[in-house]
Amino acid sequence: MTNTPQVTPLLPAQRFAFWGTRARGAAAALALVMLPAVGHAIEEPTYTTLRTLDGIELRDYAAYTVAEVLVNADAGDAGSRAFPILAGYIFGKNKGERKLAMTAPVTQTAAPVKLEMTAPVTQTAVAGGFVVQFVLPKGTTVANAPEPLDPRVMLREVPPQRVAVIRYSGFWSESNYNEHLAKLQSGLRAADIAWTGDPVFSRYDGPTTPWFLRRNEIWLQLAI
Repeated sequence: MTNTPQVTPLLPAQRFAFWGTRARGAAAALALVMLPAVGHAIEEPTYTTLRTLDGIELRDYAAYTVAEVLVNADAGDAGSRAFPILAGYIFGKNKGERKLAMTAPVTQTAAPVKLEMTAPVTQTAVAGGFVVQFVLPKGTTVANAPEPLDPRVMLREVPPQRVAVIRYSGFWSESNYNEHLAKLQSGLRAADIAWTGDPVFSRYDGPTTPWFLRRNEIWLQLAI
């Protein structure tokens, strides 16, 4: 089964404004809370669902391109620090001032000491901080994407990959994340499915989305 675009209650501009709330101040946040929540289809990378097992989905993702930034922050703050940098790039802070559509998910994963060219597109945490990534619209490649003006923004092509995914709702918390990561890992062990690399945390909704409607996912790349 191939995925179809998901629906989120926030427009791209609203998503940018809310993710940047800490930098913009409480007054801006209050004004934005009053904006209407309008449904809007957000593009995702193309994937095919291979099978499901006990709340876990195995997916094959086609290749896609990301813009990413490395931030020195903990898991709770990495997204809010990285989002204004990446949003600036897709909203025109690039050579040619091209605007790119907002997509989902925004991912984060632990930053390795050395980033390989095939690193997943996400936000990750280690001693080096977190890598936070935006998926760029379909048809965008490193060759045809606008060149970032901010040297912190890097472009990367992600090759086709197979991942195991667990989906859950709720606000970010380390305990919620660890609980679902443990479920994902134990489910894969029970099915005798091996994985490789660090987990990827993927978020699909803006901060004003109610906790029970939020779509969070943890991805583990399968060793195939």
